Amino acid sequence: MLTIEGLSVFYGLRQVLLGVSLEVRSGQVLALIGPNGAGKSTLVRAISGIIPVQAGKVAADGINLLSLPAMQRASYLAVVPQAVSMPPAFTVWETVLLGRTPYLNFLGQISEKDEQIARLALQRVDAFDLAERRVGELSGGERQRVLLARALAQSTPILLLDEPTVHLDLQHQVSLMETVCSLAHNDNLAVLLALHDLNLAARYADRIALLVAGEVKATGTARQVLTPELISMAYHLGVRVIPHPFADVPLVLAG
Repeated sequence: MLTIEGLSVFYGLRQVLLGVSLEVRSGQVLALIGPNGAGKSTLVRAISGIIPVQAGKVAADGINLLSLPAMQRASYLAVVPQAVSMPPAFTVWETVLLGRTPYLNFLGQISEKDEQIARLALQRVDAFDLAERRVGELSGGERQRVLLARALAQSTPILLLDEPTVHLDLQHQVSLMETVCSLAHNDNLAVLLALHDLNLAARYADRIALLVAGEVKATGTARQVLTPELISMAYHLGVRVIPHPFADVPLVLAG
């Protein structure tokens, strides 16, 4: 289980996260929602140790992850960032194998097991046919699937995703979210993902956390968090929340 306790982050004198506390349980997907500038990406970066925190703790089963060296921390959690520059001359296969870096010996040798895990990761995101392509030749959606495959190749118990569906068409949005749910429910991963799409969060997340101006305003099931009152408060927009026509979740409509 991933536990975030009292996490605070400043950019200069501006406080971006204000004492954020959350639990992401093994076997569950927690969707982090909130308007632009709420601090969703900052929280993902802070949890992963990319940016420093001024207060608080990030722990996995009692181990303070922020106190670990980066390579050791990479064996606990993997990150799919929102946008990242990948070496354009690398092949997809070489890029996904980078996910095995925390497990290589001191000579950096790739084992048969590493290759097997990388192949499985590509298959799980429907990107095995891209293996020989150069990263610089890929579309934004294809790159996003490769980033997820690289994270899966890390074989960590915790997975963090920052807007993973942003460059994907509808088919691959659904495919990716179903893959993420399968990783949580079948492989017992603790998954935290930041999402803009409230209805994707409702459909696929086990729990939702609403972040507004760096503070967690609500956590719970989709029905508990996706209410007209909370969504209108967070987004300054009138909404209707109705039953989904073919899923047992709420459906959020603007206006």
